[in-house]
Amino acid sequence: MASMNRLTFRANMAQVSVPATSANLGPGFDSFGLALEIRDRYAAQILDDKTFDIDISGEGADEIKRDGKNLVIKAMMRGFDFMGGKPQGIALRALNAIPQGRGLGSSASAIVGGLALSRSLVLSGEEYMSDEDLVALGTELEGHPDNIAAAFYGGATVAWMDKSEGQARGRAISIPVDLAVKAIVFIPESHLATSKARKLLPASITHEDAVQNSAHTALLVHALSHRPDLLFTATEDFLHQKYRSDAMPKSLALMNDLRSRSIAAVISGAGPSVLVLHSGDSDYVQAIVASAPASFKAVELAIATKGVI
Repeated sequence: MASMNRLTFRANMAQVSVPATSANLGPGFDSFGLALEIRDRYAAQILDDKTFDIDISGEGADEIKRDGKNLVIKAMMRGFDFMGGKPQGIALRALNAIPQGRGLGSSASAIVGGLALSRSLVLSGEEYMSDEDLVALGTELEGHPDNIAAAFYGGATVAWMDKSEGQARGRAISIPVDLAVKAIVFIPESHLATSKARKLLPASITHEDAVQNSAHTALLVHALSHRPDLLFTATEDFLHQKYRSDAMPKSLALMNDLRSRSIAAVISGAGPSVLVLHSGDSDYVQAIVASAPASFKAVELAIATKGVI
């Protein structure tokens, strides 16, 4: 083992896997997250040479940077810096399964994976970086806490920005998910940058829409935890989805078609994937999947009860 500053680095390789996530779930903009059982897998080891040895395979591998700008590497270096020292170099291996740029938390997976790897590669790393610290650092890198929280904790989470100490700090809690709740994701061929989707949001909304959205966000906690039969009502959004229709018309059309049949469909995160939450049987699932347009790939997914592992 080699040491630098106050840290002692482990010589052996560390490995983690991180689930996909869907943020917002309709009305819970920038606050609700749900972990889904598709996982990106990362392995890393400390090097004595000043180099980043990076190998990536799987989803979007050809589009991902293989230098210091790689998001996993950036998160690792931020984690090491927070804990008090940086290694000379890092060897990173990534096997990606989460679709890139589809609103399924691929960037949050990379960030949470990198931070978790940095903590695992430091002897007694949890003494230098708590779970709360990791979520806060992830939020700092991602810009909002919803996907970060779900990727780290798994299951369903509620996240917020805590400004009580003079600076905004991402925080989160887990909420239970009824075992009957399952997911279907409709993944389009097209990408959409989160930054582009955010630029379409209005500066203000009506008081009536704000009241409705608040009520549905509160109801969503109960629907996820105890009353899946209320998911359709609880996932109705008044805050952001309709304003993004120009950026993803096919996704909004699919979502609206599903909701016209009382199916709890929402835009997953910033889109353009569409998420359906349900507690139906196999016949119910088959009927929903069969209705998907040819430009969408329908995937049945379990809720990931564990986050990064």
